[in-house]
Amino acid sequence: MTKRFKNKVAVITGAAQGIGHGVALRMAKEGAQLVLVDRSELVFELRDQLKKKKVDVLALTADMEKSADCNKVMQQAVEKFGRIDVLVNNVGGTIWAKPFEHYQENEIEAEVRRSLFPTLWCCHAVLPHMLEQKSGAIVNVSSIATRGVNRVPYGAAKGGVNALTACLALETAERGIRVNAIATGGTEAPPRRIPRNAAEQTEQEKVWYQMIVDQTINSSLMKRYGTIDEQVNAICFLASDEASYITGITMPVGGGDLG
Repeated sequence: MTKRFKNKVAVITGAAQGIGHGVALRMAKEGAQLVLVDRSELVFELRDQLKKKKVDVLALTADMEKSADCNKVMQQAVEKFGRIDVLVNNVGGTIWAKPFEHYQENEIEAEVRRSLFPTLWCCHAVLPHMLEQKSGAIVNVSSIATRGVNRVPYGAAKGGVNALTACLALETAERGIRVNAIATGGTEAPPRRIPRNAAEQTEQEKVWYQMIVDQTINSSLMKRYGTIDEQVNAICFLASDEASYITGITMPVGGGDLG
């Protein structure tokens, strides 16, 4: 394993489970000092696991849908480590899966809050610190669901992430900051210990969700879901100096599905 992140400080949001958890483990192996953020106290389990491996790590619980929490996280990261070199915005995910006409107003707003605002607020919060040090790499986790069925509000939120990525890269490229995104395809992951939606699916909702699975696989040239490691590979590449001449892109990681 290389040491692409040696002496670098990386903030990873949504670090307790799934892709964020995988990014944290990989960056730890590659020498990063880590700030792990999640709403769930499960993030402290990951902290303890990494500390046993002598990783310099700070774990924080926060609601990344709130601007004040995002600002507090970045401030605490700087107070602990003195700088922020990498920000991985991983918070987000579909809460409900159904045709758009079946969404209620409060559900639409909740989907956008979950999958756009954490990235928007975290980019805004980290920017003063990266501008002051005249360097930094931001990787936003988007989705190929910007062209997908039964997730219109989620897709709209991730479309916003793509636009944010391009616009912020344009504003900051000449000031030493790179901003990129990956658009994740369907990804195999262990069952979430804390689900995004605690309500048990109805039989109709199971049918609607299966439509997403079928469409995702059929849209992939490889006709399969990816792995967490395959998403982590792309995130860590864009976050590293290996991608020093890349900014403003959204890279599809969906087996050939361009989203």
